[in-house]
Parts: sequence; structure tokens; C-alpha cells
Amino acid sequence: MAGCKIIISAIVVLLASLAITEGMSLRSPGVAMHCRCIQKESRFFGRSIEKVEIIPASSHCEETEIIATLKKSGVEICLNPEAPWVKKVIQMMMSNNKRR
Repeated sequence: MAGCKIIISAIVVLLASLAITEGMSLRSPGVAMHCRCIQKESRFFGRSIEKVEIIPASSHCEETEIIATLKKSGVEICLNPEAPWVKKVIQMMMSNNKRR
């Protein structure tokens, strides 16, 4: 019975760690990496976003990456550029840059 509880606890910890890392960015100082995003998030984060960074496709990564930093935690989340709300955020950012 105790062995079963240990296995269940281990599975819960594993699933929790996977859920936390989903959508997170890989960034390590001094380490040249290819694409920073390992998973992309489509959920709406709205007003909890502090800043958004758009990294265009390059020789290091074939995909455009959109990385949002969350206000409260400072965690970087990779956003799905195909999500409708993300497309609107990008359009707003582009139109704000044109006005400057």
C-alpha cells in the first residue's frame, strides 16, 4: 500500500513539473541555442503580460518566436503566433511602432 502511494506521488510530481514547463522559454546566459521555444502556449494571458518580445526567423531558428514575460512572476512564456489573440497583439505592437 505504501509503495503504491509513493508511485502515485512520483507521477503527480512529474505531471506537475511538466505542466509548469509547458510554454516556457529556454534561455541560458552564454549558451548559443537554436530556437528558444520548446512549446507554445495558445491560452489567453491578457493583462498579466508585462512585455512581449518578437524574435524573427533566422539561420538559428526557422520559426518566428514570440516570448511574453508575465508581470507577477517574471516567467517567460512562448506564445503560439497562430493564436488569434496573439496575432492581434502583434498587429497592435506593429501599429504602435509605426506611429513613433
